[in-house]
Amino acid sequence: MKIHISSQFDAGNIEVVDASDAQNITLNIRKDTQADTFQWFYFRVTGGSGQALRMKILNAGQASYPEGWEDYMVRASYDTEDWFMVPTRYEDGQLIIHHTPAYNSVFYAYFAPYSYERHLEFVSNIQYSPLVNFSTLGNTVQGRSIDLLTIGDEHDDAKKIWIIARQHPGESQVSYFMEALISRLVDIDDPVSRTLLNKAVFYVVPFVNPDGAVAGNLRANAAGVNLNREWGNPDPQKAPEVYHILQAMQATGVHLNLDIHADEDLPYNFISSIEGIPSFDERLKNLLEKFKKSWVEISPDFQTKHGYPVNEPGTANLNICSKAIGERFKCLSMTIEMPFKDHETLPDPVYGWSPARSEKLGHSLVDVIGRIIDDL
Repeated sequence: MKIHISSQFDAGNIEVVDASDAQNITLNIRKDTQADTFQWFYFRVTGGSGQALRMKILNAGQASYPEGWEDYMVRASYDTEDWFMVPTRYEDGQLIIHHTPAYNSVFYAYFAPYSYERHLEFVSNIQYSPLVNFSTLGNTVQGRSIDLLTIGDEHDDAKKIWIIARQHPGESQVSYFMEALISRLVDIDDPVSRTLLNKAVFYVVPFVNPDGAVAGNLRANAAGVNLNREWGNPDPQKAPEVYHILQAMQATGVHLNLDIHADEDLPYNFISSIEGIPSFDERLKNLLEKFKKSWVEISPDFQTKHGYPVNEPGTANLNICSKAIGERFKCLSMTIEMPFKDHETLPDPVYGWSPARSEKLGHSLVDVIGRIIDDL
């Protein structure tokens, strides 16, 4: 059977250079829509059962984060549900994948994909919860809805907690994280969630950039914009996703903001916060330290030793979501990062950092917020 490679599906991304020789398949990753960033890939190979495939991504060295390929393993799946790692090495600017498929249809991806269709199904089902009010904040560049889940009662004394995800469409880990987080918040049998919702209302935007996700982008929306650099003064035409969310935040106020992401290089879960914003003071410092300390105690998958360099006072980029919101609302605001590589502290030789591990981390966040809610 002849080898055939395709990516014409939700989140698909690959360009086939030559697939005539199973031991020397050559590929390129397509750039983001109207942008030069690229790293995400997702494609299907058919006709390869029992053949020792050798696939080379030729332009890996020109990707946005080439350091992300070191010690990285490609994910593969036969059914798009169970994703496992396959032998991968980075050599001379090329990402080389070795795999002998057991079946004639196999998918390969940068990380286990989470489709826009799955998002639509999830939010449509979660709206049945009496704790959830589903609404739409506005439309993306291509006219998709920006979905908002309001969880809990919007009374005057409720702390206002905003959690957003998938600004960067190629970071599919965060959608698994969000599914678990949201599902736990609406679990009426969970005493931590019930206690939290007596004190807070959650405003959750689980899929900020569906246009970019459907297109198979790493960073950009349909206008070629990196949304996480638009929070200082968002353009309603080029970054309507940020513009509409920020308008809603202005209407509700914000006591805590969490922006969920993944990092290509670091094999850890960590936080990037607001130490460098002008308004960072002793109150916010204590809140941040309590938040981090609590998460370390609750989940061994979270750590504080490895992460981004901390901004010096007054040097934070106030166009980045967590920094901009922290400064605008004088609140605790954080970017939460998960890995694409295997988790170095607790590695898994079969699955690496996985959807299941992402879900566990999202589940644990409820406990962390429970520990700091009275201090917000």
